[in-house]
Amino acid sequence: MPMAFRSVILALLLVPLAAPAALIRETIEYQDGETTLKGYLVYDEALPHKRPGVLIAHEWWGLNDFVRERADRLADLGYVAFALDMYGDGRVTAHGDEASAWMQQVTANEAAWRQRATLGLEVLGRHPAVDPERLAAIGFCFGGGTVLQLAYAGADLDGVVSFHGPLTPASDVEPGGITTSILVAHGEDDTFVPPQRIAAFKAALDAADADWQMVIYGGAQHAFTNPGADDYGIDNVRYDARAAERSWAMMRLFLKEVFTR
Repeated sequence: MPMAFRSVILALLLVPLAAPAALIRETIEYQDGETTLKGYLVYDEALPHKRPGVLIAHEWWGLNDFVRERADRLADLGYVAFALDMYGDGRVTAHGDEASAWMQQVTANEAAWRQRATLGLEVLGRHPAVDPERLAAIGFCFGGGTVLQLAYAGADLDGVVSFHGPLTPASDVEPGGITTSILVAHGEDDTFVPPQRIAAFKAALDAADADWQMVIYGGAQHAFTNPGADDYGIDNVRYDARAAERSWAMMRLFLKEVFTR
């Protein structure tokens, strides 16, 4: 073996390899009155310090594998991720009628909707690996609406990210009442959110003097981040790999910004 080649091999052997993430996954039960909620928490045990926590709110399907995978990806980025349970008992469905009924049960009462989301945020903030001064929340579809409700309620969050959410406008919020930075990732071809609602959503944020930004992905439909979206066979529900990657990258930049202010 030539001397130069042996030197290269030796140099490679001496370079320390990065330790693989040692992800700890926990099912955490907590209560909303008589309803038992079962959330999914994940973090990298190898990190010795407290780190920011990111709450994740699921689609109307419930706390399924898609949401758990997103939590794992956030843990790989060095965050403590907690996917909260908005339905109770960790219920999951693949049937649109059932998902719609469950979601409407939650959203029918805005105060109760916000309270259930807040309970999940409190679970995350109490975890010993979390720096409670650095918290954010992200949500998908119904979950996007859920994290926006936290922002509207004045939750102590550095930022929220809504992926293809319903964009329900804030109501009865005074100027300065929304202190959380907001990022919205929206599909241009998402017919579930009419232009009039988008206009009202923007106007309400401006009236509240909120710090917000909205990124619109051309050609993307509803649920564009979910690789399994096409399997549901619902019109306007489609995965878009390019929009999914771009919106995740935007989220990463956004979280880095809000957590380092």
